[in-house]
Amino acid sequence: MIRIEIPDFRTFELEHLVLDYNGTIARDGALLEGVPEALGKLRDALAIHVLTADTFGNATEQLSGIGITPTILEAGAHTLEKARIVGKLGADRCVAIGNGSNDTAMLEAAALGIAVCGSEGLSTQLLTTAEVLAPGIVEALELLIFPKRLVATLRR
Repeated sequence: MIRIEIPDFRTFELEHLVLDYNGTIARDGALLEGVPEALGKLRDALAIHVLTADTFGNATEQLSGIGITPTILEAGAHTLEKARIVGKLGADRCVAIGNGSNDTAMLEAAALGIAVCGSEGLSTQLLTTAEVLAPGIVEALELLIFPKRLVATLRR
């Protein structure tokens, strides 16, 4: 668990990290540089969940090297499916990270939503639901590795 006290805002007690795959931790189906190392630093503190439609058909292979089994989403309403998974995990104990429109409900449901703007861009709809915007996934994960950065960003 990661406990983060944000003055005049709230205290987070996070147990689950829920991640979108393509556009967030991967580009064109391949994990982005620095992602395996950053996730390795979070493994002891958070249960890591990767949600994907597996567009390129290789998410399981890509993630097996770092000991994560992705949840392959059913065809159809990915937006609602992602939010439902966050709810089942206990939304008040989840941090969610994504970049696309279909991540919006997931970030809204989670206690803490982090939007990332990578090479695939960032949905402006998602941006308006996130508590924090990070310039890339490694920076987003480092907010959890070094939580005082979140304190500096979110304190009121």
